[in-house]
Amino acid sequence: MFTLRDVFFAFVWIALLVLAGRLIKQRVGWIRQLYLPESIVAGVLALLLGPQVLGAIATSISGEGTALSSGVFPEEIRTIWSQSPGIFINIVFAALFLGEVIPSPKQIWRRAAPQVVFGQSLAWGQYVVGILATLLILIPVFGANPIAGSLIEIAFEGGHGTAGGMADTFIELGFEEGADLALGLATVGIISGIVTGTFLSKWGRKKGYVASVQSEVEQPDDLPDLSHSETQAKRERRRQLTHGLLIDPLSLNFGFVGIAIIIGWVILKGLVLVESVTWGLSGFTMMGYVPLFPMALIGGIIVQIIMVRLDLDALIIPELTKNIAGMALDVVVVTALASISLTVIGGNLGIFLTLSIVGILWNVVFFLYYAPKIFPDHWFEKGIGDLGQSMGVTATGILLLRMVDPENRSGAFESFAYKQLFFEPIVGGGLFTAAAPALIARLGLVNTLLITGGLLVFWLGVGFVLMRQRSQAEMVR
Repeated sequence: MFTLRDVFFAFVWIALLVLAGRLIKQRVGWIRQLYLPESIVAGVLALLLGPQVLGAIATSISGEGTALSSGVFPEEIRTIWSQSPGIFINIVFAALFLGEVIPSPKQIWRRAAPQVVFGQSLAWGQYVVGILATLLILIPVFGANPIAGSLIEIAFEGGHGTAGGMADTFIELGFEEGADLALGLATVGIISGIVTGTFLSKWGRKKGYVASVQSEVEQPDDLPDLSHSETQAKRERRRQLTHGLLIDPLSLNFGFVGIAIIIGWVILKGLVLVESVTWGLSGFTMMGYVPLFPMALIGGIIVQIIMVRLDLDALIIPELTKNIAGMALDVVVVTALASISLTVIGGNLGIFLTLSIVGILWNVVFFLYYAPKIFPDHWFEKGIGDLGQSMGVTATGILLLRMVDPENRSGAFESFAYKQLFFEPIVGGGLFTAAAPALIARLGLVNTLLITGGLLVFWLGVGFVLMRQRSQAEMVR
């Protein structure tokens, strides 16, 4: 049991760890060169100062019961941290589209169709290669849980936030080691994404595939905002709406995030109810294992649409909702990494290494083979952003874009941004990402392979149609 005072100091510790992570990143060159977020550095620091590293060293030297045998942090703090990722990830996803201009699907498709096809194909391919590796290697050789087939997409596309937020789902499905493996894979993904992307950027420039001129690459903190800039009319409308309003704008926007989470919770409970009176009567249930965060994302989209319809969307300040989501994501990453079990990863090292190698190979090979075919121009610039996102996080994708196209001459930034609206509600932490473990547990690996393989073929087919239409248009010219 823990008290509110314990919760308070648990988050004070997180704040101090993030500051320490920033200091370490500034002082250690190789960490700075990898562009690792401070939250990852802070999470690893918390892990090192916990019972698994510092505590184990102290115990081996002085025995049990010494001052540092459990690490620096009390058990109550560690308990709070272990429960935090699954809670705070809902805030991250609820705020994702708040304040964003949401174009119609037709507009998105017209401006970013090849980008959507490429990103979707990468994601569904991660399921296909992950499930195939599980069927052919992990189960026969290591006796792995079949749900391991979903870990590449959850960790690489979803990142640390999704991996940490799905811990309860893994436990409920009897795959207790899943969260630890996913967090480890997410760390491998972001590091390998930056290292591989940097190498490919230099290779692409040498081969003449990159048309833009390279300039000094800034840190991810300094990357440009891909959302639409606010107009003077919207700022004026905000002044009208907030006149005489005695509430801090940050608190107001946090309220909108809360409404999005509530709407997501209602949607999830509604789906569980519908399942219980329909197909669930046969014994096939899945919605009870789906976490809240993908529904919170839908809730955020609904809140944004309603506010636009009511002409109240000026009350939502994109900078503040991003700050709310960013702080919540820092909490998720720090606490998830601090709670990771090194023993579990060590005991499943074969599974961990196999999925890491298969995931990296799929992303790199697919990028080199398919990007030149699907993108009509600037294939390297437009493809490498998705490569970075598919192995790390969105910021990694933008970072690699800046490496090859710092002045956005290719238009890849806009395509990359528009693609997210067709992408994140489904994969990369969306609905299917959240449901995939339960789907494998209920339908089995082979049936899930047929579903994901079919979706991969579908998107590749859409890409073929786009390429054929482009070829015919060029012939007419």
